[in-house]
Amino acid sequence: MFPKSEVTATDFVYSLNIILMTFQQILETQIKNAVENLYGAKLESVELQPTRKDFEGDITAVVFPMLRVVKGNPVQIGEAIGNYLVENVSEIEKFNVVQGFLNIVLSDSYYLNFFNSVVDFSSFGKGDQNGKAVMVEYSSPNTNKPLHLGHVRNVLLGYSVAEIEKAAGKKVYKTQIINDRGIHICKSMLAWEKFGNGETPDSTDLKGDKLVGNYYVKFDKEYKKQIEALKAEGKTEEEAKVQAPLLKEAQQMLLKWEAGDEETVALWNKMNGWVYKGFEETYKSIGVDFDFYYYESDTYLLGKDIIEEGIKKDVFFMKDDGSVWCDLTEDGLDEKLVLRSDGTAVYMTQDIGTAVQRVKDHPDVGGMIYTVGNEQDYHFKVLFLILKKLGYSWAKNLFHLSYGMVDLPSGKMKSREGTVVDADDLIAQMTDTARTISEELGKIDDFSKEEKEQLYRMIGLGALKYYILKVDPKKRILFNPEESVDFQGNTGSFIQYTYARIQSILRKANENENVMLSLSKQITSDIILQPKEKELIKIIQQYPETIQLAAENYSPALIANYTYDLVKEFNSFYQNVPILATDNETEKAFRVKISRAVGEIIKSAFALLGIEVPERM
Repeated sequence: MFPKSEVTATDFVYSLNIILMTFQQILETQIKNAVENLYGAKLESVELQPTRKDFEGDITAVVFPMLRVVKGNPVQIGEAIGNYLVENVSEIEKFNVVQGFLNIVLSDSYYLNFFNSVVDFSSFGKGDQNGKAVMVEYSSPNTNKPLHLGHVRNVLLGYSVAEIEKAAGKKVYKTQIINDRGIHICKSMLAWEKFGNGETPDSTDLKGDKLVGNYYVKFDKEYKKQIEALKAEGKTEEEAKVQAPLLKEAQQMLLKWEAGDEETVALWNKMNGWVYKGFEETYKSIGVDFDFYYYESDTYLLGKDIIEEGIKKDVFFMKDDGSVWCDLTEDGLDEKLVLRSDGTAVYMTQDIGTAVQRVKDHPDVGGMIYTVGNEQDYHFKVLFLILKKLGYSWAKNLFHLSYGMVDLPSGKMKSREGTVVDADDLIAQMTDTARTISEELGKIDDFSKEEKEQLYRMIGLGALKYYILKVDPKKRILFNPEESVDFQGNTGSFIQYTYARIQSILRKANENENVMLSLSKQITSDIILQPKEKELIKIIQQYPETIQLAAENYSPALIANYTYDLVKEFNSFYQNVPILATDNETEKAFRVKISRAVGEIIKSAFALLGIEVPERM
């Protein structure tokens, strides 16, 4: 890390940040020094990358870009720079050159100094809070039906991104906007009023959101019957859809709600109350939470005053019929309606107003992340562009966390027809799948019934969350419950099982007084690392950078797949290197420490994904 003439290996006293963040910078500086000293030329930058698995080395410097300022054979240039680095940088043990790639091998002391420098691997990689807060919106359900599989991907993504942003050093507000008004809500209300016979969640022993969702389905069935009857009378399908008495009644109910009709508002409050209670039960079951709630019934009138200001600033223009638009054609989009000719708002108006209101409510917010399906990609392009044109400084920090839909082997889901996969039913199914597979393996016979059920739920939920989060958000998912609960391969269950294995190692180590005494001491720098130990430490080192990359890319998949790589490497280490079976107490303590560090990082990474890990499995 420093020239050998200045610091010896035994003098290294590094802060963790220096080890993780500065070594690459110092290596770049030393390579620039080498080029200047050897060739009298100046490099503007140095391209570094991890060494490919099939070559010896830890870090590779790419020589080819240097040929712009250094003329000669890339292999010879690499050899000359490599010799300079070995002489001047104490952590560099040796090197090899393959074509134009200088593969650098770091010394054991570098990795041991890093490992000794980490006081607590459970908090390793987490950044200190800095800068403006970010608000993450997710879930945002309608109050006419329960949460379903599509909501599950939304909720898991939003929650995980919020946790990753926090780990990366941001202050985070988790929020949702609940769509609690509109014709779809009135459909459930009307169906309950007509066909419900006064039943309640208590009288039916149904969750409130499930009960209300049943009446949304009921409305659709009765509405379709009326359409068919009108068609039999000679009406066209379009005429029948518009003239069906049930739809007209729902439209009248919406007008009454908007006019503040006491009876209608009371029914709306009662049924929404049932739904909110049901949602909270599901959120608790999934293991997610929120800091603030917004309701469309409060926000649907927001934004109209902003439109008026925007007209004065020439951001918007009014057409002859009185409607207001934003011309985005020069930005490659189209003209966007922001206010109807009768003065009523559209969704865009509401979203503009809600974004501005959120910053008013939380002045420290400097950006927002909207977790919404990819069918709304265009809407958010327009929203963000309009907010920028209106001059809001935070508008440059808005991001649409767009994601693909989730399908099942049985096909698409439709809320109106009642063919959705209810989130609660899905959780129960995942728990049952975990129960079946775990009982077949027969490794938990000594667990109590309560311990077993807790474990099944942990495995089932972990499998569901990992299966969804390991995939890049933009990709569509075909979710197979049985495939997700597998104790081999890239699954949550496999990673949970590895964590439980590590805890078993630690419990056994805890029974050995000599090991426990050695664990309290730092590992001496003269220990010789096994290749598997070095590889494991190299992956451990990548965790802080992985958190930052995941935060920058809003991608839990980077955390998920990093954790899988870490677990694969640990299992290879476990199978090839004796941990408690070695007679050397220093080696034994070191390997137990590595195991404990891996376990703590697995737990930390899985917490960012909202996944629990079992102590026994």
